[in-house]
Amino acid sequence: MRKKVVAIVLAAGEGKRMGSGIPKQYMLIKSRPLVYYALKAFENSPVDEVILVTGEDEIEYCRRYIVEKYQFHKVTRIVAGGCERYASVYCGLKAIQHADYVLIHDGARPMIDCTLIKTCILNVMEYGTCVVGVPSKDTIKVVDERNYAIHTPERRTLWQVQTPQCFEYELVMEAYQKLMESGATNATDDAMVVETYGNVPVKLIEGGYDNIKITTPEDVRIAGSLMKARKILRVLHNIHDRVIYAQMQVFKRHQKRKNKKL
Repeated sequence: MRKKVVAIVLAAGEGKRMGSGIPKQYMLIKSRPLVYYALKAFENSPVDEVILVTGEDEIEYCRRYIVEKYQFHKVTRIVAGGCERYASVYCGLKAIQHADYVLIHDGARPMIDCTLIKTCILNVMEYGTCVVGVPSKDTIKVVDERNYAIHTPERRTLWQVQTPQCFEYELVMEAYQKLMESGATNATDDAMVVETYGNVPVKLIEGGYDNIKITTPEDVRIAGSLMKARKILRVLHNIHDRVIYAQMQVFKRHQKRKNKKL
């Protein structure tokens, strides 16, 4: 029996560090709202359904000017989020009627693509949990309350965690229910919730350093440049494929003529 995979796209943040008058998820990057790119990636992926979590006052806006405008047919529900990220995730989980696996993604990460989503699905089906991340390139310092370094962890053990964060639905739902019942407010990502309240280790899989989260105005410019570079690379790959194909055709014709002479 085919397993059902549902994605939760989080777009309920206020984006205070952006310093803009509008929530960052609706800021335009290359003439499209930021959250468009994550929704587009999931629309073109093997995911069966998408739950969009946004601000309560923004539900109708998202429905009319994003979901309907760009024809995101896999978005089956748009629900209001909470005051913090973990509360928004819980709202998204409760909105799912049935799922075997769930992929939780920050709508402020526009560089996600179908290849990464497919990798996530394969790994969560194999391991039950998986979180996208990248090995840290930098040395990380642990500091005290006065910002003096007190410890330097080994860099080879450190990863920068990204999204999607992927889990068996029942596992992550049960873990979040325990979190909400506990009243704790220190959960910063979904893996932490599953590790703490599900008592299950989380598998990390390597994503890409371009899978950035848009937080500041500088990030908007970086994302625009990355999208432009990705488009150029796609064109170059297509040209390369056509050149190789043409070479193969010439070689085959040459071989046929050579065989006829023999």
